[in-house]
Amino acid sequence: MDARVAEFESECRKHLDRFFAVFPDAMMQMRAHKSLRLLRANDKQLQGKAEGWAAGIVYAVYTDGKIPCGIPGILNRDFEALMGVTMGTVRDRAARVMDILDL
Repeated sequence: MDARVAEFESECRKHLDRFFAVFPDAMMQMRAHKSLRLLRANDKQLQGKAEGWAAGIVYAVYTDGKIPCGIPGILNRDFEALMGVTMGTVRDRAARVMDILDL
């Protein structure tokens, strides 16, 4: 793994950990970190910022590949503010996560 990939993964982990520090859910946190590992193991290049991918991972694991309706108990605007991305980016990244992981 090159340094850039390691740095990207580390940044994603920081964003995921920050989210789960505010909204604790041990099971979803494990699923999110596993999803990140699977994404990094995939051959497809992840273009974009780490916070967008982290937000997409969270959204994907909470919606579990179903029709996205948000994260239970969290307003979209609060999620956007915490993760530092727009819901458009979140949904785009979540769709890519689900596609890459075949959810």
